Amino acid sequence: MARKNASDDPLAPVTLAVGQEELLLDRAVREVVAAAKATDADTDVRDLTPDQLQPGTLAELVSPSLFAERKVVVVRNAQDLSADTVKDVKAYLSSPAEEITLVLLHAGGAKGKGLLDAARKAGAREVACPKMTKPADRLAFVRNEFRTAGRSATPEACQALVDAIGSDLRELASAVTQLVADVEGTIDEAVVGRYYTGRAEASSFTVADRAIEGRTAEALEALRWSLSTGVAPVLITSALAQGVRAIGKLSSARGGRPADLARELGMPPWKIDRVRQQMRGWTPDGVSVALRAVAEADAGVKGGGDDPEYALEKAVVTIARAARSRGRA
Repeated sequence: MARKNASDDPLAPVTLAVGQEELLLDRAVREVVAAAKATDADTDVRDLTPDQLQPGTLAELVSPSLFAERKVVVVRNAQDLSADTVKDVKAYLSSPAEEITLVLLHAGGAKGKGLLDAARKAGAREVACPKMTKPADRLAFVRNEFRTAGRSATPEACQALVDAIGSDLRELASAVTQLVADVEGTIDEAVVGRYYTGRAEASSFTVADRAIEGRTAEALEALRWSLSTGVAPVLITSALAQGVRAIGKLSSARGGRPADLARELGMPPWKIDRVRQQMRGWTPDGVSVALRAVAEADAGVKGGGDDPEYALEKAVVTIARAARSRGRA
């Protein structure tokens, strides 16, 4: 779970969310935005990536408003900001504006460490969002999700949920939410078994794997099962995007041993071997088509379409067709 420092005011002038766990980073942002809107329902929220934050842009965003409205300015992947923009941010940290909350999302590590150190020195509120790679961390996360929801779950139930769902925190959080909504009283291992037997085999990543392998029928079957067991559509588009991007990354990388490629591409060695098997037959055009399909599906499940299930089915079929030259259907 995200860990916060002692000065835990979501409306602090600057919040620094550090780590690579996307769910926790998103929650850190949502907490600040919710607190701001609770104070001022008309809060202006700006969510920016490094390419959108050019030198001088921050000064415009934090300039006084005619109506003195509250603002939340979110900067994602702050470690990737240009040197000139980093100078702007550092200057702002020394004298933050009233009614404005700056949220910096930083991966941690050596890249962009100067900005990280400057934010800490300036007294930024810090939220730790580390990647949860250990089973014990994920188990603690599930226990805390139930605790936060005000519900009781047995240790066996928490372990069974982690075993069934796997390592994806978004799916674990979604599963806890569903159980809390559907089940009265203490949640035990038997309840988890009824809801999630077979779930691990039909997770969002299974949908993605079958699609990028060109196995249309199996991908659609896994998709329908995932949706019927409560997997959020946005998790499936995320898994599809990760799968297709992995194909694109590896196909454009230089040859080498899995360990070398893993360091270059930021993937574990076992995944390099797996993606190599999946990418045979994929072309750059196929990757482009698949990425467009994922983008359209993502928009569809986030309110851009009337039927999220149809948007996902269309994406799965398109991706599988892009891999059809593998000789699988």
